[in-house]
Amino acid sequence: MHRVVTLVRPPQSTFELACAAQVFGIERPGLPARYAFGVCTERPGPVATYAGYDMVVTDGLDALDGADTVVIPGWLPVEEPPSPAVVRALRRAHSRGARVVSICSGAFALAHAGLLDGRQATTHWALADELAARFPQVRVDPDVLYMDHGDVATSAGAGAGMDLCMHLVRRDQGAWYAAHIARAMVMPPHREGGQLQYSAPSHPAQIDGTLAPLLEWISGRLGEPVTIESMAAHAGVSARTLARRFADQLGTSPGQWLLAQRIAAARDLLECSDLPLDAVARRVGLSSATNLRRRFLNMLGTTPGAYRRAFQAKP
Repeated sequence: MHRVVTLVRPPQSTFELACAAQVFGIERPGLPARYAFGVCTERPGPVATYAGYDMVVTDGLDALDGADTVVIPGWLPVEEPPSPAVVRALRRAHSRGARVVSICSGAFALAHAGLLDGRQATTHWALADELAARFPQVRVDPDVLYMDHGDVATSAGAGAGMDLCMHLVRRDQGAWYAAHIARAMVMPPHREGGQLQYSAPSHPAQIDGTLAPLLEWISGRLGEPVTIESMAAHAGVSARTLARRFADQLGTSPGQWLLAQRIAAARDLLECSDLPLDAVARRVGLSSATNLRRRFLNMLGTTPGAYRRAFQAKP
């Protein structure tokens, strides 16, 4: 059982806390429980929230000593650093091997603790410049939805906290387990693009034409030789216009989106079937086992065979 402990502080943002609680703390019918979830705070007792009510938290910082994953669900106001006791607890958890995760402004707490030094990290787009200015030793990426280094992970705004939590579940337990949770929450198991597609534009932008029908058409043809040109032709636009619409609406390019869908389909097949790698590659439009291995390694940092051994046949 993987123990997840969230560290809250007054006033606590309830949505960021709910991201972790909903993903890691809910028992769902038909899904084996693989996570134990808890909440702690520096001073146990009533903890004020931005939602206008107090919540009672009974565990103190010593709860972090038994955590496999520590989550900081926001840290507001960001100009107030964590106390020396909190910094010591975070560093102690990390040094003994716990995974430390921040949601939205929680990156500021990790930066104060020195856990982001020399690393790429992200936070809400509106706070990215402030994080970079306060902590020049942190390489802030204002675009990505989340950044995962294995032992330390950060997410963008509150909604991206859900993306990061789902990513961690998928990494821990595999695509089938994460997809079950996503279906129960009525959300996609993976959201494409970066956060800049949601940031306030410097000038009014016009998004001309939804991509939804095209994305549905592509998703039903992953095993076929779909190209950028055929995508543009189906949408009735030029390749340049198609690229602009993907950037505006999804924050990524058509080719990157298509590859991500093919890798996602390959993961599902590796988990749920005994098909040879060549057959998996052909079914998802990657032509050969060699190409599948190369793409898989570049995107996920592992091989299809290793992924299948790790995640196939989990109940």
